[in-house]
Amino acid sequence: MSSPSRRDPDQDAEVIVVGAGPAGSTAATYLARAGIDVLLLEKTTFPRDKVCGDGLTPRGVKQLIDLGIDISPEAGWARSRGLRILTGDLTLELDWPELSSYPPYGLARTRHDFDDLLARTAQKAGARLYEQTAVTGAITDERTGRVIGVRAKTGPEKTPVSYRAPLVLACDGVSARLALSVGIDKHDKRPMGVAVRRYYKSPRHDDPFIEGHLELWDRSDPRDPKLLPGYGWAFPLGDGTVNVGLGILSTSKAFRSTDYRALLRSWLDGTPEEWGYREENAVGKIGGAGLPMGFNRTPHYRDGLLLLGDAGGMVSPFNGEGIQSAMESAQLAAECVVQALARPEGPSRERALEAYPLALKEEMGGYYRLGNLFAKAIGNPKVMRAATKYGLRINSLLPLVYKGLSGCYDARGGDGVDRLIAAASRVTPSA
Repeated sequence: MSSPSRRDPDQDAEVIVVGAGPAGSTAATYLARAGIDVLLLEKTTFPRDKVCGDGLTPRGVKQLIDLGIDISPEAGWARSRGLRILTGDLTLELDWPELSSYPPYGLARTRHDFDDLLARTAQKAGARLYEQTAVTGAITDERTGRVIGVRAKTGPEKTPVSYRAPLVLACDGVSARLALSVGIDKHDKRPMGVAVRRYYKSPRHDDPFIEGHLELWDRSDPRDPKLLPGYGWAFPLGDGTVNVGLGILSTSKAFRSTDYRALLRSWLDGTPEEWGYREENAVGKIGGAGLPMGFNRTPHYRDGLLLLGDAGGMVSPFNGEGIQSAMESAQLAAECVVQALARPEGPSRERALEAYPLALKEEMGGYYRLGNLFAKAIGNPKVMRAATKYGLRINSLLPLVYKGLSGCYDARGGDGVDRLIAAASRVTPSA
């Protein structure tokens, strides 16, 4: 449990975590379990919805296992055995790889349930969760510029409040208000994505494979159809519905001019009618969200503020997945913060905190840099078409493509494909 007596009288916690999504709740859980007094601030109330694909690869599943969460089907999780890849004239079914680092299955669950579960896990560990508390910016020390707390508006009346702590974790998503409030801007040359999704009642709700549709055509002008750099997905949820959506990269010339909701409807109208992806089977509205990719906001630590998950641009440029990296960054951040708070304020504590961005670079930096190059390459429609038409037919390349794009490989050891991806990630600069 937490130890409030260790904080200074003018402080409200030892650590403030802003945002109770996967990054924030995971970090708060690990910190609270280590005996840190944690204040977890969430702008909404749980349960709440979130635009997402709702699917986890084995890499994300590992994070849930590390937290000790019950991931059995009886606890409400839909399990996948692998990925089905579809192009215009090719269908591949690939089981998740057998690895030492990750389990051989994926999971799916709506964010309505998923985020609520993680937030309650943090509470059970001892974190204090304040809902309806929208953080508007950081409080900094006038003399040093160091972040020493946050300003917020709380409750239905949006009453101004402030909270103070020696360390603040920014887990506030793509808006990154905390980072912006201290002048940490995004890198415009790194890719962004846009995702839209909708739920449909479908007989495919218990399909054992999640789907990736790699040829995403904009047929709004029948005379000039365009292949877009992105992909469609279908994640069965096992409850009668399927999460169906698409994501597009900013490396496309059509990125800013595309009507994504219309594109989703147009794409789904071209799928087999028996799949059920039609207006009469839709559940809820189409939702959209931005995807900050490839470390597009740095530094990830500066003057008492750590950036986690989407706030630090940690969505994979390869596949658009952000949950796993948000939780991975949370685990790394918590380890560094626990070590830092065991030291006196000053240079020694700062050395422990500076280990966080270094750990991120080692874990994700080179891989994301490769992903940025990949995103730039497939921004060219000719490259995208060649990749889908020819690349997927070379059997010897499939393990490399599959493991590389999903991020499911053994970074240490493994087979030849694992070692190749790991080596490429290590030698690729992470800046």
